[in-house]
Amino acid sequence: MKEILAGKGILVSAFFLLVIQCSSHQAVPASEVPPKRELRGVWIASVANIDWPSRKGLPTAEQQQEFVNILDNHQRLGINAVFVQVRAASDAFYAESEEPWSEWLTGIQGKAPAPFYDPLAFMIEHAHERNMEFHAWLNLNRGTHASATSVSVNHITRIHPEWFLSYGGYKVYNFGIPEVRSYIVNTVLNIIRNYDVDGIHFDDYFYPYPVAGKRISDQATFRQYGRGFNRIEDWRRDNVNLLVKEISEAIKKEKPYIKFGISPFGVWRSRDKDPEGSNTTGALSSYDDLYADSRLWAREGWVDYIVPQVYFSFGHTTVPYKPMVDWWTRNKGDHHLYIGLGSYRVGEKNREWSSASQIMNQVRTNAQTPGVSGSVFYSSRSLMPTSHRLSDSLKNYYRYPALPPVMEWKKADPLPRPEVTALARTDSAQVRIQWRIPDEYEEYVRSFVIYRYKRGEKRTLEDPRNILAIVRNKEEKVFLDRTAEAGSQYEYALTALDRLSNESRPSKLYKLN
Repeated sequence: MKEILAGKGILVSAFFLLVIQCSSHQAVPASEVPPKRELRGVWIASVANIDWPSRKGLPTAEQQQEFVNILDNHQRLGINAVFVQVRAASDAFYAESEEPWSEWLTGIQGKAPAPFYDPLAFMIEHAHERNMEFHAWLNLNRGTHASATSVSVNHITRIHPEWFLSYGGYKVYNFGIPEVRSYIVNTVLNIIRNYDVDGIHFDDYFYPYPVAGKRISDQATFRQYGRGFNRIEDWRRDNVNLLVKEISEAIKKEKPYIKFGISPFGVWRSRDKDPEGSNTTGALSSYDDLYADSRLWAREGWVDYIVPQVYFSFGHTTVPYKPMVDWWTRNKGDHHLYIGLGSYRVGEKNREWSSASQIMNQVRTNAQTPGVSGSVFYSSRSLMPTSHRLSDSLKNYYRYPALPPVMEWKKADPLPRPEVTALARTDSAQVRIQWRIPDEYEEYVRSFVIYRYKRGEKRTLEDPRNILAIVRNKEEKVFLDRTAEAGSQYEYALTALDRLSNESRPSKLYKLN
C-alpha cells in the first residue's frame, strides 16, 4: 500500500522488514555482520591526572577544551559510553557536593575552578550531545591518596578520622562501621539527585590491595560490629556486600532508570582455592584478597552490569584471557557482562603487548562470545591518536555505530513512531530530512536513529550498516545527509530512543518521489 504526503513530494510505503530484490548486504555471512547492540566504553581517570585534566590547576577553558577533545576522539572511534572518575579520593569534580573540590582539578583540595563552572554538569552535557552514556565513576574506599599533597580542613578524614584505617600510605574507609556505609550511600544519592547521569560506577577498590608486611587494623571494629561472624574475613566480605546491596536498593528507589555497575578485579577465585573458581592458578582474587564477592553481586542482580578487569593476554601463564572471559559468562547472573580491557598495556616491551593486535583480538573475541555485551577500555589515554595505532584499529573495527544493550529488567518509556514531514535534495545533492513526534512524547525521547537503504538492500533494523546517524532529540528535528550520492535512490526510516536506548517501532519507509 502506498500513499503520497500532500505537498511534500515524498513517496511513502508501509515498512515491512522484508528482503527486497538483491541486497548488497546479503553476500556478507550473518556471523560477520557487526552487532547493533554493544557497549563500547572507556574509563576516563582523573586520579593523579591519568587522563583528565592533563595536569593540576589548568584554567577552566583549557580543562573544558581537553575534555571536549577527548570526547571528540572517542566519538570518532565509535565509543558510546564514558565512565568518568568524578570522585577520586573522597573529593569532588562536581559543585553539588559536601566533599571538597579535587586537588587533581585545581591543584589544591577544596579550591574551586576559576572561572567557576561545574565540571560534572559540563561533562554530562557534552557526552550526551554525542549520544554517549555518562557513568559517574566513584572510588569507593579511598579517604586520601598516597600521592595527594593537600587535604582540606573540611575533608571527611578530618571530620571523622575514626572512620578510617591507615594502610600502605593511604587512608581507607572502615566498611565495618555502619555510619561509613550510610555516608557512601548518601554520596551516591546526592549525585543522582543533582545530575543527569546514566549510571553510577565503582571500580575494583574495596578493602585495600595487599601490601607485604601490612595488616588491616579493624579488629576493634569487628569486636564491636561483628554481627555474629566468627571469622573476620567473612565479616569484611559481608560489609562490602551490605554496602553494594544498599547502594543498589537506594538507586532503584530514587531513580530506577539509572544503571549501577562495578568493575572488580578479573579473578573472583581461582580453582586451586575453590572448585567453582576460574581455571587460573596462584592469582590474587577479589574474594580472598579484597573481600569483594563480585560473583554474588552479579548473581543476585544487585548490579545492572559487571565489568571484570581482565587485563591479561591470551597467552598469560596463570590468568589466560579467554578462559577468564568464559568463566564470567557462566557466572554473570541475568544482567549484563562487559569485559574490561587493559588497553594501557599496548606498547609494553614484550611480544604479546608490543602491538595493538592483542587488544583487537580481545575485542573480536568479546563480540563473538555469547553472554558478553561489550568492552570497556582502560584508559582514555590509550585510545588517543598517538597510542600505538590502537585508535586506528578501533576506528576501523567500530566503523558502524552501535546502540548500548537494552536492559529488559528496567522499565521502558513510551515511545512514538516518528513521522517524516519533509524529505528533499538540496542544491548540492545532499538530502535534508525533517520529522516530528507528538508533543506528549518529548520528555521521553532522547535520540533518534536514522536508517538509510539503497534500492535493492535489505530493509532491516538489525543491521547497523543501515544506520546513517544517531541524533539527539532537539526542538528542531532536522538532519542533513551529506553522504548521499547524486543520482542514487535512497529510502529512509526513523526510530526513537528513550534514555535506556529502548527503540520505538520504525516510522514508515520514505523515499524521494
